[in-house]
Amino acid sequence: MAFDVDKYTATSVSVNWDDLDLERFREHPLPEGSLRTLRYMADVEYHTVCYTRDLLTTPSHKEAEMGAFMTMWNREEFWHGEALATVLGIHGIHVDFDELKAKRLKLGWRDKLDPIKQSVIGKVVGADFVAVHMAWGAANEWSAITAYNRMAALEEDPVLAELLKRIAKQEARHVAFYTSQARERLAKSTKAQKFARFALSNFWAPVGSSIMEKNEVKHVMGHLMGGVEGRKAARKIDTAISGLPGLEGLTIVDDSLNALGV
Repeated sequence: MAFDVDKYTATSVSVNWDDLDLERFREHPLPEGSLRTLRYMADVEYHTVCYTRDLLTTPSHKEAEMGAFMTMWNREEFWHGEALATVLGIHGIHVDFDELKAKRLKLGWRDKLDPIKQSVIGKVVGADFVAVHMAWGAANEWSAITAYNRMAALEEDPVLAELLKRIAKQEARHVAFYTSQARERLAKSTKAQKFARFALSNFWAPVGSSIMEKNEVKHVMGHLMGGVEGRKAARKIDTAISGLPGLEGLTIVDDSLNALGV
């Protein structure tokens, strides 16, 4: 079934947590390792605006459906960051926007060149860039929903689990958009399939790898994707990705975890 962008934009709302008893964390705080993972997740969600910035220089922004989706997607991801930051704040971990800005500045020329790089790639690849963007987005969103569900299951805190499930529910709509678009566009173009396969095989890395220190990436991946159940969840992501036209047999998540030593 095709994704209904009009329905999505009409029903997009910020994730709600006002009815959740987050104050219980003062008496039942989360473990340090879990807070470290939540901080990583919050930073990644807040960084979505930079991904959006980069994509606005590519052929993707010229299509009405893409523009509508990315606007709402960016908004929802921001509120995911706000929800996670609220939990962290109760634990005495304050997500400061100056600190987030400092992390971006620390990337130096790499961050400044990203919009230019995306623009050049978009012009070289042409219309097929959108298919690559959709396949890449699908891989990232499958990873995100898996991460939130894994975190909810591992922590076993009822309030945190409910919050993460609400976030995951919104991520599921993101997955549906990217997947439906990727499947349709890849099916129409062998060239797009080749570009997408090359990009994902050679350049994809766990979400957050481009902005976070490697030890933080390794901690989060080990926390969420380590062990038998974690690797099983990771392989489900690979199975979903390899189900897209032309991407059969890709194991980008499993490969990245092996590279990290998870």
